[in-house]
Amino acid sequence: MATRTVKKKSRKTTAARRGTSRPQAARRVQTTVPREARAAYLELQRGVKRLEKTIGDIRKSLRQAEKKIQADARRRVRDLRRDAQTQLKRLETRRKEAMRTVQKLSAAAGESWKDVRRTADSILADARETATTIAERFRAVLAG
Repeated sequence: MATRTVKKKSRKTTAARRGTSRPQAARRVQTTVPREARAAYLELQRGVKRLEKTIGDIRKSLRQAEKKIQADARRRVRDLRRDAQTQLKRLETRRKEAMRTVQKLSAAAGESWKDVRRTADSILADARETATTIAERFRAVLAG
């Protein structure tokens, strides 16, 4: 008896038989584009590039403006701090004067506490008014 060998059919895909792992893309058909259409397309591209440049210029200007505003704000804060320190020193001086005045009056007045209290109240009211004015001024600067 003769032995027959049976060939097995290959189950390879078409792409595997060609040696590629993915199917090839369809080729584009080249068509001629009219000159007017090509010119219009190029003009649009130039317009887009000009727009991109303008956007870049605007962003650059915004960064510069932001830096200027920040520097100006830092300068204003330094000036406000310096002014606040000056005002606080004045208030501290007035407080010390008021304390000295109260001590002198209390020693000299003896039983006349009404006079001492009236003088101290006027000194303290003046200092409070000054402090309130300073605080309002700083609030206005910060708000505005």
